[in-house]
Amino acid sequence: MRVGPWRGDPTVAYLNPVPGTPLPSPDFVRRILRTLSEQGYRRAVTGALAPAEQTGFRAVGFQAAEHLHLLAHDLRLVPPVAELPVLLRRAARTDRAAVLDVDARAFDTFWRLDDPGLDEAIAATPHSRFRVATTPAGDVVGYAVTGRAGRRGYVQRLAVDPERQRGGIGTALVLDALRWLRRWRAERAMVNTQLENGGALALYERVGFQREPLGLAVLGIDLTDR
Repeated sequence: MRVGPWRGDPTVAYLNPVPGTPLPSPDFVRRILRTLSEQGYRRAVTGALAPAEQTGFRAVGFQAAEHLHLLAHDLRLVPPVAELPVLLRRAARTDRAAVLDVDARAFDTFWRLDDPGLDEAIAATPHSRFRVATTPAGDVVGYAVTGRAGRRGYVQRLAVDPERQRGGIGTALVLDALRWLRRWRAERAMVNTQLENGGALALYERVGFQREPLGLAVLGIDLTDR
């Protein structure tokens, strides 16, 4: 289990099962929660979990805090990237402040990344690609983190400056990610998005993602009475 502060909040713990390991049992989750409570955490939330991954958490009292769409792309047909007045390039260390600023403006407080959260998104899979979209003047107006584990790919994070949304930047970043995954012979790409984020959902479906029948959920629990 990965454990740490949620988005830099020292009162909220973040829990996420490590891919490829056995699903956490209720007893295992209880032991972790006792430790977190002793360390002063007041609440715990999970990463985005599939229904089968939620069992051990729900058995000890976790409830859904957010529901998410889960979408998949078979990577057989990836549309070409249209010409844009922005440049897509590899992110540099000096881009991090601008990337986090874009992220903060693109997401509400619950979903915003801090610096450790960005590191976690990049390190969540064995192979990753961190790209930014910049104006001709060099200003960062969007970014994407893509992950790859074996034949499976993941659009881990996508954000575009709200003032530049609906201009094709998000689409270009996603298509760039899908083409990278296909070059490395990935067979399937996954992405999730909030139920109320109609713009992101439309973008993903426009480039060929299809909704999976079962979505994901972020679960939460109050630790103050433990």
